[in-house]
Amino acid sequence: MLELPNTLNVAGNAIKWGCIGTGPPLVALHGTPFSSQVWRRIAPQIADHRTVYYFDLVGYGQSEMRDGQDVSLAVQNNVLSAFIQELDLGRPDVLAHDFGGATALRAYYLNGLRYASLTIFDAVALAPWGSPFVQHVRAHEAAFAGMPDYMHRALLRAYLQTAAFNPLSEDALNIYYTPWLGPVGQPAFYRQIAQMDQRFTDEVQGLYAAMDCPVTVLWGEQDDWIPYETGAKLANLISDTACVPIPGAGHLVQEDRPEAIVAAVLKQIARP
Repeated sequence: MLELPNTLNVAGNAIKWGCIGTGPPLVALHGTPFSSQVWRRIAPQIADHRTVYYFDLVGYGQSEMRDGQDVSLAVQNNVLSAFIQELDLGRPDVLAHDFGGATALRAYYLNGLRYASLTIFDAVALAPWGSPFVQHVRAHEAAFAGMPDYMHRALLRAYLQTAAFNPLSEDALNIYYTPWLGPVGQPAFYRQIAQMDQRFTDEVQGLYAAMDCPVTVLWGEQDDWIPYETGAKLANLISDTACVPIPGAGHLVQEDRPEAIVAAVLKQIARP
């Protein structure tokens, strides 16, 4: 497990973060409905080459969760910008997945952040996105938030498994669903789904163009959440190289093929 011993307060939100390693900074951004623990098998493999910074997005993991909280993509890029500025990270390498990918792209095109490199995979970046389940929760958030605990646990486990191509271990399932349990976590889980809105990618999608840093786009070939074809389109817009398919991996590549992410990052940061 990665430790998050530090707290940064951004726009009234307590953000938990940590870092490991030595060398220039690399910021790792997780997606939904996960936490920075997706990097627990990846960050240690990069730590001899980079200081890996990771944090739980607003409303996720160990970061603050509360009623009425804005946890949408509209706030996450501002948090990333504040995080990099507060820690004086300059122009870090960035590793981003899912909503973390959207956050990195919004911060680049809307906040003016600049990166030494970007490794991005299975990102929420191009319309359309949002599954029928997401749309149903958005229409009935209160009903889901008030479900009996046993029903919520069963739904959550089933939902998490759909992100991976291979069966998730009990350890992985426990890591990912524990923050979403109890009187604070359960409503927070449905809160973040209810606030998923394609307009937050629509407002930046038209700005996509070649970035001023090396960009590697990876994608799980068996991603049932966001198809590989979306990754290919994204690579054509922001990178000078084609999207790299990852066989045997679904949306949650960190569990299916963590070694593919490590290899891509090490190749990326080895460039002159």
